Amino acid sequence: MPGVTHWHNPHFHAYFPTGNSYPAILADMLSDAIGCIGFNWSASPACTELEIVMMDWLAKMLKLPKHFIVSEGGAGGGVIQGTASEATLVALLSARTKQIKMIKSGNIDVDDCTVMSKLVAYTSDQAHSSVERAGLIGCVKMRSVPSDDKFSLRGDALREAITKDRAMGFTPFFVTATLGTTPSCAFDNLKEISEVCKEEDVWLHVDAAYAGSAFICPEFRYLLDGIQDVQSFNFNPHKWLRVNFDCSALWIKNRTDIIDAFNVDPLYLKHENQDKVTDFRHWQIPLGRRFRSLKLWFVFRLFGVQQLQENIRKQVQLAHEFEELVRKDPRFQIVTEVIMGLVCFRLKGSNEINEKLLKNTNDDARIHITPSKLRDTYILRFAVTADSTRSEHVEYAWDVIQSLATQVQMENGSVENCDNPIN
Repeated sequence: MPGVTHWHNPHFHAYFPTGNSYPAILADMLSDAIGCIGFNWSASPACTELEIVMMDWLAKMLKLPKHFIVSEGGAGGGVIQGTASEATLVALLSARTKQIKMIKSGNIDVDDCTVMSKLVAYTSDQAHSSVERAGLIGCVKMRSVPSDDKFSLRGDALREAITKDRAMGFTPFFVTATLGTTPSCAFDNLKEISEVCKEEDVWLHVDAAYAGSAFICPEFRYLLDGIQDVQSFNFNPHKWLRVNFDCSALWIKNRTDIIDAFNVDPLYLKHENQDKVTDFRHWQIPLGRRFRSLKLWFVFRLFGVQQLQENIRKQVQLAHEFEELVRKDPRFQIVTEVIMGLVCFRLKGSNEINEKLLKNTNDDARIHITPSKLRDTYILRFAVTADSTRSEHVEYAWDVIQSLATQVQMENGSVENCDNPIN
């Protein structure tokens, strides 16, 4: 189709996956046909109740702590947001409200603006831009903490930043840890960070937008070590769990924290059961909400956990196949460890020659990839995104990249063949 980028084409290797499947499409059609605006329980009880059940199912698939699971008697629970950007903002605003109330409880004369001027949030220098944007919208300072040589945020670096801010009279209140960063799919050290946040009494939010789906596979759950001390956790089933956009899963450790931040209760929204049931309008920024839990229900019932696991494992294996192809060509280098379905690589030499390779690849239009920068080094990202991608598509993509690399080197007048270390 003219003017349309086909994200589900097996030759599309840009960004991260966007989920899609027959049952998810049917569920979205049914949601549109039902047409409910599920802002509170009474507006459509099934819309609320199914979401609670599906978020519990999903939490159990990931083996999340019981305090996130309503059916296990947890004090928290899950809610579907539109995007990970919304989830991060909701978590930050909840943490901000909690911190302001705590400070004012000990000093009733202090005003909100004075408290907010001292609040500081923290994240890695590899975090998604939406984290910085959440700080802007929330009107709080956002510190970017340097990551280590594997682009992972570590506990010592976070502790040092918090200590410095406390010495200057600021109030640390919120940390975002990323599991699967956008530039390179790096993983912050959640165990170390959670220990620091617990010591400092700081809200810890986890953004696992892309990689979170992989945690339904036992072999990847080691990356969740420390999750028991997290206040909020988010990932996007609409990226890698065969659920089409939009469907972003957010869990809160204590539901009171999010309700206190967003509870506005005019008479026209009240109903006789509101003290007995969940009203998700208090768990999000918008008032209205679609029947998005239908997508989770249809996908889970048709595919089951095993098929969803197999799909993720297949895409990770395809990424490793591409990694091996890159390693066999001495002109190229693998830049970061390949853990999920993303391979970060580059043609040895200058940033400029890699920029030219990227431009020529996308202008050629047989495949599509995207770039990133790690420190000051320009890299190329190859993501396995489509469910229809097979080994032959990976090999085809590599053939295209190799041939275009040869052309770029010839145009450049020399074959650059030196490693470019990333500091």
